[in-house]
Amino acid sequence: MIEKMKVLHIVSVASAKTQLLDQLRDLGVVHFAEKSVADKSYLERFSLLSKIVLTLKDYAPKAFSKDLLSDDEFEKLFNKVAEAINLKQELNSERSNAIAEADKIRGWGSFIPAEVKSLKEEGFDLHFYRLDKKVLEELKANEEIKYVNLASIEKMPAIAVIGELPDLYKSSEFALPAKGLSELEQVIAECDAKLLECENTLKEAAEYIPSFNAQMLNTQNDEEYSAVSNTVNSEDGLVYISGYIPVSDLEQFKEAASKSSWAYALDDPDDDDEKVPTKVKYNKLTKLMTPIFDILGTVPGYKEYDISFWFLGFFTLFFAMIIGDAGYGLIFLLVAITLHVKGKKLSDLVMLLYVLSIGTVVWGSLTGTWFGLEGAMKIPFLKALVIPSFANYPEYFGVTTTAQQNAIMKFCFIIGAIQLTLACIMNIRRKLKSKDLSLVADIGWLLAIDALYFVVLFLVIGEQVNLIPVAIVVVAGFLLVVLFGGMSPERSFAAGLKAGVGDAFTTFLNTISAFGNIMSYIRLFAVGMASLAIAQSFNNMALGFNGPLVVVGAVIMIIGHALNLVMGLLSVVVHGVRLNLLEFSGQLGMEWSGIAYNPFKKSDKIKK
Repeated sequence: MIEKMKVLHIVSVASAKTQLLDQLRDLGVVHFAEKSVADKSYLERFSLLSKIVLTLKDYAPKAFSKDLLSDDEFEKLFNKVAEAINLKQELNSERSNAIAEADKIRGWGSFIPAEVKSLKEEGFDLHFYRLDKKVLEELKANEEIKYVNLASIEKMPAIAVIGELPDLYKSSEFALPAKGLSELEQVIAECDAKLLECENTLKEAAEYIPSFNAQMLNTQNDEEYSAVSNTVNSEDGLVYISGYIPVSDLEQFKEAASKSSWAYALDDPDDDDEKVPTKVKYNKLTKLMTPIFDILGTVPGYKEYDISFWFLGFFTLFFAMIIGDAGYGLIFLLVAITLHVKGKKLSDLVMLLYVLSIGTVVWGSLTGTWFGLEGAMKIPFLKALVIPSFANYPEYFGVTTTAQQNAIMKFCFIIGAIQLTLACIMNIRRKLKSKDLSLVADIGWLLAIDALYFVVLFLVIGEQVNLIPVAIVVVAGFLLVVLFGGMSPERSFAAGLKAGVGDAFTTFLNTISAFGNIMSYIRLFAVGMASLAIAQSFNNMALGFNGPLVVVGAVIMIIGHALNLVMGLLSVVVHGVRLNLLEFSGQLGMEWSGIAYNPFKKSDKIKK
C-alpha cells in the first residue's frame, strides 16, 4: 500500500534553528524534496574518506581491529594515511620518470651530465639527436657535418653533433637528463625505500577500516544535515522549511511540534506535484519483493499502484517456468537453507529464495524435469507428480510432442490474458472511487484483451475459434476506448470525447500492441524449452564418457548445468522482470517514476 502524504510547512524562531533541525532529524519522518548543496567541507571530506577506504581495501587483513578509534585518534591516523597516499603517488611518479630517464641513457654507460654540459662553456655546443637509419646514411655522405655515434635509444640511432643539424635532416633532438645513470639509480632506490614505508603505513591503517567506515557514515550524516540546514529560509527573525510527511506519522510530529512551539501548516499535495515521495507500506508477504525492487531501483509514483503482491505472485511463476527444472529448484533451496543457517535469521532475501526455489521445484515436478534427465520418468514417484499434458517427456504419458507444446503455450497465453485483465480490473476499481468516466475505456481494453487472447490461440496453436464474435468484441472494445479514453473528472463530456477521438489512431496502434503483449508471454515457453535443451545436451555429452573417463563426464555435467543455471537467472531478469515492469505495468499505466521516501534522519549505513 502506498501511504498518503501531506505537504508540511514548519515555522520557528531563528534562534531555535539548530534545535528545530536536531529534533526533526531525531523524529526522522519529514522528507525534504528540494535540498540545497551541503557545505563544501563535508563533500570534500567524504570524497577523501571514500578514496582512502578504497585504497586500504587492497591491504585489508583477515581480521580488523575490534575497537573504533576515538575522534582524536582517528584524525591523527587519517592525516598520516592521507599523507602516505599522496606521497606514494608522488614517489611512483618520480620513480617512473627516473626509470624512463635511466633506460634512455643506460647504453651510454655511467657519465655525469654536468660534465657534458660544461663542455659548452669551453665552446663545444653539443646537441643530441635521434634519427632513423636512412637519415644517418645521408649524414655519412656529408663530410662537412661531424658527429659521434652513440648507443641507440629506443631502437633508434643516436648521435652527438657540435652545433645544430640543418633542417634538411629529419631528426628528433633531445636534452640530456639532469642526473647521470648512477644518480638516477640512487633516486630509484630512495623511492623504493620510501614507498616501502608508505606501504607499511597503509597496511597498519587497513586494520582500522571499520573506523574509516564509521567516519564516512558520520560525515555523510553531517553532509545531509548541512544540506537541510542550508535549505532553511530566514526572514524577520523566523526560519521556515517545507517538506512531506506520511499521514501515519502526523500524530508523532504534532506532539513534537507542540512541545517545541513550532508553527506548522498541512496541505494535500497538488495534483501536478511531481516531487511527492512514495512510501510503500509492505506486509510480511509483499516485503519479500523489496530485495528485487532495491536491485532494480524501481519506485512506483505517488499516484501509481503498489503491485508488490501481484509482482511477487507472477514473478514466482515466471521464475519457476523460466528455470523450469526441479533439480535446479532443489539447488536454490539448499542455498536458501545454507544462508538461513549461516545468517542465523530469516532475511527477506532468504525468504524470497525459499519461495522461488519451492515454486521451481513444484513446476519442475509438474513437467517431469529433474536436471534434464529423461531417466527421472522411470521413477514411479516422480512420474506420478507430472501433469501429462505438461510433461517434457510426453512419450511416457501417451501424449504427442505437439500436443504438449501447444498445452504449455496455451498456459502461457492464459497467464498473459489473466495478468493484463487484472490490470484493467485494477484501473476500473480505482476510477470507480473517483467517479472517473474513463473507466469505460478500461472496460473496452478488458474486452479487447480477452478477445485478442482467442486470436492468439487461433494464430499460434491453430485452435478452432469462431473469429466473427471475437472480431465484434475487439471492435466494440476499440470503440469504447476511443469514445471514453479521453475522459477525466476535470474535463467535460464533450472535451473528453473530443480528446478520445483525436487519439483514435494511437488507440488503434495500442490495440495491436495489446495483441503483441499477449504474444509476449510465449517467451516463458521458449526460454524454458531452451533451458531444457541445453541441460539435455550437456547430459548427452557427459554420458558419452565411460570407464576411467567418467570423471570427465561428471565435470562436463557439473560445468554445463552451472552455465545453464547462470543463463537461466539472466533470463529471469530479462524476461521474468520485463513481463511485470512492461506488459503488466504498461497496461496499468505505471511509469515507475516515483521518488523514494527518504526522511531526514541519521542513517545507519553508508549510502552509495
